[in-house]
Amino acid sequence: MPPPSRRLRTVALLSAGLVLAVAAIGYLTGGSRHAAPEPPPPGCQAGSGVAALPLDTSQAAIAATIAGVAARHGLGKQAVTIAYATALQESKLQNLDYGDRDSVGVFQQRPSQGWGTATELLDPVYASTKFFAALVEVHGYASMPVSQAAQDVQHSAGGYAYEQWAETASLLAGYFTGASPAGVSCWYTPSGKADLTGAIKQLTSTFGPSGAHDVLTMVSTTRTASGDQKDQATSVAVVHVQAKAGWTVAGWLVAHAQQYGLSQVRYAGYAWNAANGSGGWHRATSQQPASQSIVAG
Repeated sequence: MPPPSRRLRTVALLSAGLVLAVAAIGYLTGGSRHAAPEPPPPGCQAGSGVAALPLDTSQAAIAATIAGVAARHGLGKQAVTIAYATALQESKLQNLDYGDRDSVGVFQQRPSQGWGTATELLDPVYASTKFFAALVEVHGYASMPVSQAAQDVQHSAGGYAYEQWAETASLLAGYFTGASPAGVSCWYTPSGKADLTGAIKQLTSTFGPSGAHDVLTMVSTTRTASGDQKDQATSVAVVHVQAKAGWTVAGWLVAHAQQYGLSQVRYAGYAWNAANGSGGWHRATSQQPASQSIVAG
């Protein structure tokens, strides 16, 4: 595993990011005599204000994936906290294709130790699934210190180091699991058409296929008109979810918005917009879909 850096600061680690509603609308800019200010570089954050934890977009996407896999398997906030503390120590929440000896991926799992092939472990969904499968075999993991639970999974040479991330991991888990609603926000400048097919495919890979008793109860795409202008109709994904996982799914969509070209997500009376996502979620002014649906596009 890569050695931890003494210069790491919590605030430097994080930068970003139902019915969930993600609207697939293009971002248009008009001409102006005055040069518009440069948009901020893409990024994400968990929380808001001075206490926000910044993440880059890849860190946010991985954090959202870990929380999504946990939701799929019915695991709670403490399981996600342990996973985050491990990932922060092992890779800074990055999907590394290198590491100590044959370690790879966000958890720096080793193919030679039976975790899977290197290709499999570079898939954050697979790596998270394997991590949680090992974690639930640790008796009493939810009530023991984070470092002990992480070490019982990882069998690291320096297992004590996981504890330094426990507080940050707990805060992140609160936002990405929805214990603290509307807590994940990202921003970038959208252009072109959203890849709803790709987003839905990866969404179901993370949370599992849709079904009446699953995290995602139904997923569909539809066309929505803008006022009376039929030529301005846009495609959106409508994701019906179990209430307890609604903000986890919404956070996943926001964290993956740049990857799939999503410009808006709406859920539970709130809306997030990519171009001004650094302002976080806001009360939506337009009519909302059913309370347990997310609209994205």
